[in-house]
Amino acid sequence: MAYEEVKVKTPLGLRVLPFASLLLFFGTWQAIIDFGVVPNTMLASPVQVFKLFLLKLTDPNPDGAVLMRHAWTSVQEAFTGYILSLLVGIPLGLMMGWFVVAEGLARPIFELIRPIPPIAWIPLTIFWFGIGISGKVFIIWIAGIVPCVINSFVGVRMTNPTLIQMARTYGASDWQIFRQICIPSALPMVFGALQIALAYCWTNLVGAELLAADNGLGYLITMGRRLAMPDMVVLGMIMVGLTGVIIGVIIDYVEKRLLAGIRR
Repeated sequence: MAYEEVKVKTPLGLRVLPFASLLLFFGTWQAIIDFGVVPNTMLASPVQVFKLFLLKLTDPNPDGAVLMRHAWTSVQEAFTGYILSLLVGIPLGLMMGWFVVAEGLARPIFELIRPIPPIAWIPLTIFWFGIGISGKVFIIWIAGIVPCVINSFVGVRMTNPTLIQMARTYGASDWQIFRQICIPSALPMVFGALQIALAYCWTNLVGAELLAADNGLGYLITMGRRLAMPDMVVLGMIMVGLTGVIIGVIIDYVEKRLLAGIRR
């Protein structure tokens, strides 16, 4: 039977609810500033942030780059490290989950490195790569590879043992079982790793840029702090959130399309 996606029509009230929530949030935020609950020197209002947003679209001052350049730098660094973590982490986790030799060789090293926070690598990466893109890509790779390995490993271990035993009964080799049974069985966990790894990569990218960078959204936040401009700090934070949401929506769409194709 072909897989068919069932679409349920969402009531109008539920579709409006997210917009009402955002309106309430920004309205409350503006009121807090207007009524002096929080001094304007400590928190910028939404109106101030929006004005700075429009200004930074074309004006590189005072931090040295326009807003889109900061965003593009962060996206470029994040995606490079993210893709590398997928290319290394997913195959490694799949092989560790099925092949005893791969688990014996890789798991001790992985378990030793896994508890170390990616931010702790920053001093070494500055020594090795400077403050350019290479160092931040390395930190992002370290952050993203952990969920990729864990999810892929668990996905293989959750394969139905009945299917494995049946394949052995019909004379399938370990490689055939791994390729035709274990990998398809692990795909839902692997796709789950895409979202988790993205969150890890994006969060640690900002942390890396806060400490060592000359461009990017994290650098924009740092410059806002140094220049005592809370509107710039908030703008950088909002851009981090919006960019992460857009990337997450894209990955979620790709994941659904791929899973739907597999089910067919």
